[in-house]
Amino acid sequence: MLLKELAAAASPLNEQQVHKLTQVAAELSATQLAWVSGYFYGISQQSQGVAVAPAAAVQPAATLTILYASQTGNAKGVAEALKAQADAAGIQAGLFNVADFKVKQLKKETHLLIVTSTNGEGEPPDDAIEFHKQLKAGKVGKLDGLHYAVLGLGDSSYEFFCQTAKDFDEYLANAGGKRLLDRIDCDVDYDAAAESWSKSAISLLEDALKVEQAAANGAVVSLPQTAGVYSKKKPYQAELITNQKITGRDSDKDIRHIEISLEGSGLSYQPGDALGVWFDNDPALVDALLAQVGVAADAKVKVDDEVLSIREALIRHYELTQGYASFVQAYAELSGAKKLLKLVEDKAALREYCAEHQILDIAREKKTKLTVEQLQAALRRLTPRLYSIASSQAEVEEEVHLTLGVVRFEQKGEERSGGASSFLADRVAEGGQVRVFVEHNDNFRLPANGDTPVIMVGPGTGIAPFRAFMQEREAQDAAGQNWLFFGNPHFTQDFLYQIEWQRYVKSGLLNKVSLAFSRDQAEKVYVQHKLREQGAEVYAWLEQGAHFYVCGDANQMAKDVHEALIELVAEHGGQSREQAEEYVDALRSAKRYQRDVY
Repeated sequence: MLLKELAAAASPLNEQQVHKLTQVAAELSATQLAWVSGYFYGISQQSQGVAVAPAAAVQPAATLTILYASQTGNAKGVAEALKAQADAAGIQAGLFNVADFKVKQLKKETHLLIVTSTNGEGEPPDDAIEFHKQLKAGKVGKLDGLHYAVLGLGDSSYEFFCQTAKDFDEYLANAGGKRLLDRIDCDVDYDAAAESWSKSAISLLEDALKVEQAAANGAVVSLPQTAGVYSKKKPYQAELITNQKITGRDSDKDIRHIEISLEGSGLSYQPGDALGVWFDNDPALVDALLAQVGVAADAKVKVDDEVLSIREALIRHYELTQGYASFVQAYAELSGAKKLLKLVEDKAALREYCAEHQILDIAREKKTKLTVEQLQAALRRLTPRLYSIASSQAEVEEEVHLTLGVVRFEQKGEERSGGASSFLADRVAEGGQVRVFVEHNDNFRLPANGDTPVIMVGPGTGIAPFRAFMQEREAQDAAGQNWLFFGNPHFTQDFLYQIEWQRYVKSGLLNKVSLAFSRDQAEKVYVQHKLREQGAEVYAWLEQGAHFYVCGDANQMAKDVHEALIELVAEHGGQSREQAEEYVDALRSAKRYQRDVY
């Protein structure tokens, strides 16, 4: 809650106290605010008989602020690990999402670490749009007293790899900031590189920022850490309890409703969060790859600190079902394949090729015998897949539900399938084990006020989080209106969770449903067309304070929906294109326009 809102709420402070607190807070940096929060906590504990050290004993001469900008949660996870390393080194650090951090605050900072992902074609994550815009425009002024470093997360198959990190690094340098260490641009398998960079950053900062403990005044009380027992690095072995196909027999899509038990794990999640799933590659695919490159299945390799057969390592630890530029380049050089060597020179063509070819298909461009060391070095480490959670714990308790589209396609007459989707759909029986963790997503949340109306746009499996939203709003008896835009090819085959949506309509929880079944008429109709058709009412809802959510395909659907939103605001709000774009940007800044796209 903001300070200016305290007086209007059920607060123990009177208006004069709120005014004084606001004045003091305006003069403090983000890290100083975090420290003051801990200081007041200490005072409150002291009044209850808990001994704490005086504030002067732990106050450092300089501060560290860690900022993150994250679309899916990966950058947030790296930033949290960075904060934990700072804590372990005795460095007081504040951790903030850039959406909650004002650019002008940078003038008050002395040491800054930024962890950011990049969205789409070089765009900042949704939570960093305003921060990026103001930095680019030079709104920060001179930052001669700032020491900073930037870590980027991205996918090297994209042309504008880690562009947001490059931008932040450039903008801060242009403002006079001094680099603590060089920026690092991490690919999809970022864990090792990010951890190494983080250790280097903390080592550089230790001498300047380490807190001197005062032995004479007793122990320092630290705020409790709330990190869960299970995480990406230590997933929970869960039981898969339901695997149900929810598209019709004649559907072109194989979409599954998956239910997984979290009983006894202590894992919790909120609507809008994702479930991370670690998976095993298909052994048949592994065997085919080993045969193609002439590597013996029992050849030994070292993975982290474990010695395994290459077959076991490929099943469990390496990415085989997604093509990626680094493997194409490595295999092109090892094999001399002319097609691959030509692709390496054309990033756009290479990205398109990788999207349609798995590692086995790339290796089949030219048969080449590799050593086990060459094969291992060329491959990228496996990364877990993130799926939008399709349930609310208020409804399902110690379960988590997913809406899973199984990836299947043909490559030169042979069937190919997605790694995680086929693992869950085909290779784990009900009652089998799945390694999972919860990835929290604070950028995709229901309004705190249950009276707020929401508009949900989720074609295909993008329906998943909105099923969770409705379960949550029903459990909370929320009074706010709800409007769903859903699309898929055919009404009779592909209306996911149809009975549930009909029940919500009948109960009055779901006030409006706009459906776009693209193949049920001669002209294809998509959710963006339905948005334009209902533009006047959509704009009226927005003017009444509605939150607007989009989930699904980032490459096409989300862009088309974004364009439709700008157009309907311009048309029905009587605004120019530029004004409509500013209106939509303001929705994003206020967290009233949120996207979960992939």
